[in-house]
Amino acid sequence: MSHAGYRNLSLAEAFIQNDHNMKISFSGIAKNGLDQAQFCDHIIAQKIIGQVSMRHKGIAQVTQSNPKTPATEFDIFLSDLNGQLRGKRLPFARLDRVMEEGIKMPRSVVAVDFWGDDVLDTGLVFETGDSDGLCLPVKDSLAPVTWDALPHHQLISMMANPDGSPFSADPRQCLQAICAQFKDLGLTPVVATELEFYLFDLESIQAKQPLTSPLMPQGYEFERNDVYSISELNDFTQILSETRKACAAQAIPVDTVIAEMGSGQFELNLNHEADALCAADHAVMLKRVIKGVAKKHGHLASFMAKPLGGKSGNGFHVHFSLVNQDGQNVFDSGDEKGTARLRHAVAGLIACMPASMLIFAPHANSYRRFIPGAHAPIVANWGYENRTVAVRIPESPNAARRIEHRVAGADANPYLVLAVILGAALYGITHKLDAPQETIGDTSESPLVHQALPTEWHEAIHGFANSDVIPEILNDQLVAIFTAIKKQEFAKFKARVTDAEYETYLGFL
Repeated sequence: MSHAGYRNLSLAEAFIQNDHNMKISFSGIAKNGLDQAQFCDHIIAQKIIGQVSMRHKGIAQVTQSNPKTPATEFDIFLSDLNGQLRGKRLPFARLDRVMEEGIKMPRSVVAVDFWGDDVLDTGLVFETGDSDGLCLPVKDSLAPVTWDALPHHQLISMMANPDGSPFSADPRQCLQAICAQFKDLGLTPVVATELEFYLFDLESIQAKQPLTSPLMPQGYEFERNDVYSISELNDFTQILSETRKACAAQAIPVDTVIAEMGSGQFELNLNHEADALCAADHAVMLKRVIKGVAKKHGHLASFMAKPLGGKSGNGFHVHFSLVNQDGQNVFDSGDEKGTARLRHAVAGLIACMPASMLIFAPHANSYRRFIPGAHAPIVANWGYENRTVAVRIPESPNAARRIEHRVAGADANPYLVLAVILGAALYGITHKLDAPQETIGDTSESPLVHQALPTEWHEAIHGFANSDVIPEILNDQLVAIFTAIKKQEFAKFKARVTDAEYETYLGFL
């Protein structure tokens, strides 16, 4: 036993003596295959969990019910600008200290490119000596990771500067700042999200291409795209059911699951929350749950915008309304048209949409979603109960009047997507912008002149970097850093000759 283990021994004994409800004794150590140090860490972990997060008060009971695999570690992570989770794994003995003090990580970790390489043009690397920031835990985000062979827990954090001030390039800090602007106006966004994804065979990773799930029916001459299929839900019931259970353990408000247009494609909907930060947290956590549970069952969960060229892409749709301090929906006019504030918000979304495309479609693959005749919008427009538009006002009871934003892909960063959508709505409301004429029926057949959205990555990078409206929504540091990241990623792709080019040209030119 280590010196730390000896110190923990007396502390664990004290916890047991002071907690008559903890039905665990040292006599069970050998029988359950634990050494004394592991057992002590386990006891302390459960006590700390109970002290830190009442929201997850059931965690101790869950882990104690399986003492052969106690959770003695936790992950603390944050989202980089690409939506990738980066952080550290620590022993539970550190949890109370981390909750009080946070942990240190280089600020540049928020601004690495998709492959995890430094982006020198961000100014966060050599110019600062690659200095640390402070990762501050998000209150009540401690949650169990139930799908791993060795259970542990996770904790969301966000980056601050060494002096404790917000690090403005952190995507969660960015969203928090926009939520604060709504609060100053006496308004609260109520947000729900929908995420689409594919479940492929796990061998897809080694094959370097998507392989159909073995759970899908095989041998049909015509491939089936069974949208809303109950049969397909049944085929994947083990993965989907465990996903729902893992979400329940993490307090992620999962609602409906749908079989989508692609083979092995699904959509999971999250319930509305009167806290945009929590809604974004839960979208990030949901992705992690789905990927983890799928891997456990021999599958790869893919949130790529367009993993299959000829099939449906993966979207990330956002529904939101605004309530005032009396809890009233300010979009509700008492009829199906909605209030002037709703139309101002729509106008802001339309005005900011072209310049925001780099947030909604941040990667090279993202732009394969945006093709004519698909459900992914290619123009900035809006309409009532119309799924061919970019901004839809769904049919609903008047009190539930809301806006659905249908542009973003599932590969986008939830924090940045919500920040840009809510920021654009706020821009329209504060400037009292007038919404353009609504689109009725099929967008592609509409006589209206619509503003086209960028459908190429380099166009979106240029539009984002040179926009006059983006600085009205996002802070200058985040805009400059995100632009630098995307320019580096674009340059890497441009330097790579693809297999398709070799197959087409190598033997003929």
